[in-house]
Amino acid sequence: MDSLVKVHGGGGYDSDFSDDDAQRENPEKALKRKHEEEILQKPFQKGRHSQKAHRSLHSNEVDREEARNRRAHLISLNAFERHKKFVGDYILYYGGHLADFKRSAAKDKTDLDVLRENHRFLWRDEDEEDMTWEKELAKRYYDKLFKEYCIADLSRYKENKFGFRWRTEDEVVSGNGQFECGNKRCETQEGLKSWEVNFAYVEHGEKKNALVKLRLCPECSFKLNYHHKRKEVKAKTKRPSEENQEPPQKMKKEKKRKRSSSRSKKQRHKRARNPSASSDESEVSKDSDKDSEAGDKPQSQSEGEHWRGPAPAVEEKSREEEFDEYFQDMFL
Repeated sequence: MDSLVKVHGGGGYDSDFSDDDAQRENPEKALKRKHEEEILQKPFQKGRHSQKAHRSLHSNEVDREEARNRRAHLISLNAFERHKKFVGDYILYYGGHLADFKRSAAKDKTDLDVLRENHRFLWRDEDEEDMTWEKELAKRYYDKLFKEYCIADLSRYKENKFGFRWRTEDEVVSGNGQFECGNKRCETQEGLKSWEVNFAYVEHGEKKNALVKLRLCPECSFKLNYHHKRKEVKAKTKRPSEENQEPPQKMKKEKKRKRSSSRSKKQRHKRARNPSASSDESEVSKDSDKDSEAGDKPQSQSEGEHWRGPAPAVEEKSREEEFDEYFQDMFL
């Protein structure tokens, strides 16, 4: 047993392939092996870390990831939310109150406020001098209005105070102010009358007058004329059509016939009184008949010549003239 223990190293397990030879390796071989490993290492291959990474490397990676997240968050915000975030961060780090950063809205104006300040009931050439963008906006709105009839506010008629404004496109299409009562609180369509009113108003500290037209029902007309009677505009009488009118040539012929008949009657009376003078008057009547026949000849010739040549050119009415004739009775 003792021999066996000696052979196997004191009763423990042993191996013939020990690492003693590797630990006793020559330093020259170790340098040579290291040099060979550097040659065989690829350019994109990372070196093997025999130890843990440094603390600074971990902190740099964390900061970089945090910066990516912040950038993505800021890009997702709109301009106003981004502004609010920056203001909140400023107050958080440097102190202060949020009320100090609020903008005063006292001087803010909408388009409606600009129109109210620069609107004019009637624009003159003098008003278009030194135009600003506010005046140009008001002028564009004025150009879109229809200025044939007005819309009236008769709520303070007992104080003799009225408000007038021009009609918009929607009101013209619906017929409000022309085929309906022009009072803004009335929709009557029967018994409308047209009135002409001298509208006196104060605009930008200056007194002005304007002659306006409006259509009102009988009840609203009473309100308009509560203090004194206004001028009523009535429809013009229609002109007789050309078909009913007789041509001037026929009128002339009828006049000549009347004259000749009156002359013949006078001559008969004279003959009954003075038979001696009848011969002289007959000669005069013959001469007058010849003159009348000579005057009628060129007319007959002109009628004949009318059918010889081409038809005379008829002047066609333009579209605007036809519209004017159609709307002649509509617009008083």
